[in-house]
Amino acid sequence: MTAILDIGSNSVRLMLWADGKTFFKKIRTTRLGEGVQAGYLSEVAMGRTIGAISSLCTEARGYGAKIYAFATAAVRSSKNGGEFCARVKAQCGLDVDVVSGEEEAALGLMGALSPERSGGIIDVGGASTEVCYKRTGEIVSRVSLPVGCVKLYDRCLDRREELASAIDEVLNQLDGVAPCGETFAVGGTASTLASVKLGLSAYDGAALQDLPLPINWMRETAERLLSLTAEERAAVPGMDKSRADIIAGGAFLLVKVMEKLHLSQIKFSDRDNLEGYLHARGLG
Repeated sequence: MTAILDIGSNSVRLMLWADGKTFFKKIRTTRLGEGVQAGYLSEVAMGRTIGAISSLCTEARGYGAKIYAFATAAVRSSKNGGEFCARVKAQCGLDVDVVSGEEEAALGLMGALSPERSGGIIDVGGASTEVCYKRTGEIVSRVSLPVGCVKLYDRCLDRREELASAIDEVLNQLDGVAPCGETFAVGGTASTLASVKLGLSAYDGAALQDLPLPINWMRETAERLLSLTAEERAAVPGMDKSRADIIAGGAFLLVKVMEKLHLSQIKFSDRDNLEGYLHARGLG
């Protein structure tokens, strides 16, 4: 049995893999990337994240799993990311593979699409947003935008004009990206929006897999979420309450990326960089 840990800017996720399939996935929201704009991971954020990693490692080891871990934008963009990784090693006995933005984009693509399939992914994370496309098995574009839902909330809260300005600052990095095949949205922002679309009382990856998210619905939903308080959003059917404060900016960012790429719709994929890392490292 193999366990993969994704140490993200908003959450830590665990996937247990056995006999060629996912046994289960679990998530702990820790906000490691909170306030990282100052250049350093905060002591509080590191402490709660390492606590979550330790708990998930204990669970995975209880199944006899060998654990592999990778970290994304919050760790790679912070000045004390190395210190964080050293503390994870000391407290959890785990080596952390810090992946680049381009590699993160490719991992999401590898998880969502089969090797021979053309298409792409958009992954709105906590501190970065990855866009990646491949055609007949070859990657033709991959971009990591230095903006995500936690970063946006730290900087702009839910102020629409400030959100638009912060996003527009980086969208030119998508110039020249030409979508091919279907585009899938992966990650927590996308899974929350997909759950809201179906009004699910509990997350169900199988029910959400391949769910279409049309641009008009996305625009209406982003504007609606921006008009609500975090408390009001938490009461929306399907809402992940731990994301209620940051989801509006994340939804708005996803819409802006879709508009930049001239996408009329995206589909949700429950398969993402966890599966991508497993296959990229030859573990599955």
